[in-house]
Amino acid sequence: QLVESGGGLVQAGGSLRLTCAVSGLIFNSNTMGWFRQAPEKEREFVAAIKWSDGRTFYADSVMGRFTISRDNAKSTTYLEMNSLKPEDTAVYSCAVIQRSTLVVHDWTMYNYWGQGTQVTVSS
Repeated sequence: QLVESGGGLVQAGGSLRLTCAVSGLIFNSNTMGWFRQAPEKEREFVAAIKWSDGRTFYADSVMGRFTISRDNAKSTTYLEMNSLKPEDTAVYSCAVIQRSTLVVHDWTMYNYWGQGTQVTVSS
């Protein structure tokens, strides 16, 4: 099970921190990723992190503004979002890949998904 929290409404230039708590059998996963989907748009990769060594991956659109991190003891990942823009508005979902892979940008590689949390950035 994956449970996201931390979404909400924020003004442009503001910050939010999303949390994804992992439990159950999917705890022993390889990669945790964040994706987002805006209305009438395709699902978009945001960021990912390897549980084992903490390697991080980012979409160009969020590089330098968003930071993904993990707390292995709490089986939790975080997505710190700064300098938010109206175009960041979307439903953000976390997901896990169980097997070892570097193909972290492709949502079809992910085995389990959270329910999503809405992030709205006003101009």
